[in-house]
Amino acid sequence: MLPPPLEGRNAWTWLRLVTADFALVTLDWLLLGALLVPLRVLFPHTRVFAYAAGAPFFLIGMALVQGALITLIAYSGGLYVGVGEESRQWRTLANAVLWSTGILVLASLLQGAPIARTGLFIAAGALHFATLHALRWQTRFHGERSEHGGEPRRNVLIVGAGTVGRRVASSIANSYDGARKVRGFLDDDQPLGDGVIGRVRDLATLARSAFVDEVILAAPHDRSLTLQVLEEARRLRLDVEIVPELFGCKPADAAVESVGDLPVICLHAERLPAAGLACKRVLDALGAALALLVLSPLLAAVALLIKLDSAGPVLYCARRAGRKGMPFPCFKFRTMVRNADELKDRLRQDNQRSGPFFKIARDPRITRVGRFLRKYSLDELPQLWNVLRGDMSLVGPRPHPLDDFAGYQTEHLARLDMMPGITGLWQVTARRDPSFQRGMELDREYIRTWSLWLDAQILLRTCLAVVRGGGD
Repeated sequence: MLPPPLEGRNAWTWLRLVTADFALVTLDWLLLGALLVPLRVLFPHTRVFAYAAGAPFFLIGMALVQGALITLIAYSGGLYVGVGEESRQWRTLANAVLWSTGILVLASLLQGAPIARTGLFIAAGALHFATLHALRWQTRFHGERSEHGGEPRRNVLIVGAGTVGRRVASSIANSYDGARKVRGFLDDDQPLGDGVIGRVRDLATLARSAFVDEVILAAPHDRSLTLQVLEEARRLRLDVEIVPELFGCKPADAAVESVGDLPVICLHAERLPAAGLACKRVLDALGAALALLVLSPLLAAVALLIKLDSAGPVLYCARRAGRKGMPFPCFKFRTMVRNADELKDRLRQDNQRSGPFFKIARDPRITRVGRFLRKYSLDELPQLWNVLRGDMSLVGPRPHPLDDFAGYQTEHLARLDMMPGITGLWQVTARRDPSFQRGMELDREYIRTWSLWLDAQILLRTCLAVVRGGGD
């Protein structure tokens, strides 16, 4: 039932870009309409400024029509399907704005509108191109900074460190959007070093430790190697592409996507519940915003109690390992003494949890108010701001401190495939189970069986546990 773009692995990116472009074009027209109001007063006899006077709905309709035209023409030109070199992006964008503006001008002239109105449509087209260009510049800037925060890039392993593989890596590095990052090469013939981080047999280990999303085959044609990589990548749930240049041919445009300015053929793509994940993010943002608004008096009261109970800041901000291991500042109400992190190393020998996870009963660092806040999980409420920022979800694996994350085994990294959450399956089923491995199994089960209905069940069970005071 879904259109083809929403069934692909880049569905969320496609939907986000199309929606952003459509919204920007619509806002441009509304801004233009707002500017026409004072211009009518200053120049009452200029007919072009009388456009859509007293007919705001006509202006909105024009905005929606041109928004649809630009996104449709841009989509047919490949703007949203595989981002290529920067110059090609600008040409496609300019073509979409030019054609949509020309169609509106022609329709206006056929309706008998004065030719002077053409200038208004041209001005609108120039505004559209400028704002859409600015959006892509901001996307590129954000992509260049994504290692320091924001949405994680797609991590890539390239099989083959020869001429073609190096060209693929260079193309990805020079791509304007910064959507991919090469984590290294796998090559059975080249010596280790200069980007070669392992052999093809190391694919499973290196893919997990580097949080790889896709594998690009750029080695000389070898059927057994291709089948080996494809089988292993499917087991690891990774996307696989192959560079058609290996076969000395250029495929039809419909069969490929672009990695930088190089075409690649997709051999295997993981089918992700893109629509469901998009709904999850929308519900997260709406739920967090509503909760922060409704609970603001409670948040203020808790902040006052913390301040009266012990010296130190109200909020505790710690670096946590987020999706793909990317660190982010996780906010909580402070429930411990000011120097709790310094005391943690001294208490390591009393740790009651197996593995790298640290937890002890009757932790001496916890304050009086802190014990109450933990009992009813009130200390977690500031993480609603993390959800609103996009660092966390309402439901997902709990984010571990960076020192615990540093002790992960390779198999533990699978829990970081999904955005961390305020609550999760482990919290509502085995919160008091001291086994680190049990927690990992529950996190992986949640990722494997995820659905919006499962999230709803976990949230309901979490609310019941909070009311009963089941925290610790």
